[in-house]
Amino acid sequence: MSSPRNNNVRTDRLPLGVFALLAGFVLWMVIAAWVGFAGPGYTNVALTVVTGLLLVAIGIPFVLWRMVRASDPDLEKPKTLREWSSTQFETWQDQQKGSEAATEIILPIAAAAVGMTAFAIVFHYVAAHAV
Repeated sequence: MSSPRNNNVRTDRLPLGVFALLAGFVLWMVIAAWVGFAGPGYTNVALTVVTGLLLVAIGIPFVLWRMVRASDPDLEKPKTLREWSSTQFETWQDQQKGSEAATEIILPIAAAAVGMTAFAIVFHYVAAHAV
């Protein structure tokens, strides 16, 4: 249950927990891709390139976050994901509850990870039952 005072708090910063969840889903997607599709030929080269791109996609926001933290020591103390989820998250258009913002941020990569797992399962099933 959120406290009434947290509903008035506004922030435009994401907590580390959101980035950790994103990194976890990216790792899940990479593992699902490698387990599901690694094979002979150039497949491993393609998977290596995709893995590198996904690591860069996670690495750039992490490096930017570290640079901001290092350049401005007066920033507010980072909140836990639970504390942040009850605050108002400001976007350039509007504001919304932190838990809703986290869901909208995490959902696309989570769907991609689950989808990659489903593709890998179907691929293995079809390959095992091919005539």
